[in-house]
Amino acid sequence: MDMHRSIQEQVVEDLYEEALALADEARAVFDLRDEASKGNSPDKVRLALSIEGMRTTTRVMHIMAWLLNQRAYYSGEMSKLQLLRHGRLGDDRPSDPENMAVLEPATRALIRDTERLHERVARLDEEQRQMASSVNDPVSDLQGRIAQAFSGR
Repeated sequence: MDMHRSIQEQVVEDLYEEALALADEARAVFDLRDEASKGNSPDKVRLALSIEGMRTTTRVMHIMAWLLNQRAYYSGEMSKLQLLRHGRLGDDRPSDPENMAVLEPATRALIRDTERLHERVARLDEEQRQMASSVNDPVSDLQGRIAQAFSGR
């Protein structure tokens, strides 16, 4: 295994641990059963919690899916082609400023943490795809071989 791959693999593992922690925290924060049983939050807060909870958990699940695909690739369970075809990070829907304004500071911090993690993973995903397209472009490879074959004559 080359050094670049081992560094990437370690980055994926570190991000996976961070995503697991955020997923657990999001589950606890957005467990609306507890909130509903209290019944003392204004409708606007409950609605904001519901909307931002859905966005946050979806964001974290997109991150987790991407990281699990990366881990599958590094463990040999997925080919590079499969990873590139099916391992794209899902798009993010950023939080709504109006919803954020009515949420507790700790909840807002959690949402921002998940948004930042998604941004980091999105940069890795894009970098990985750019590297793969520049290195493993079959059309360019074929054109290069054709050019070599005809330049020898």
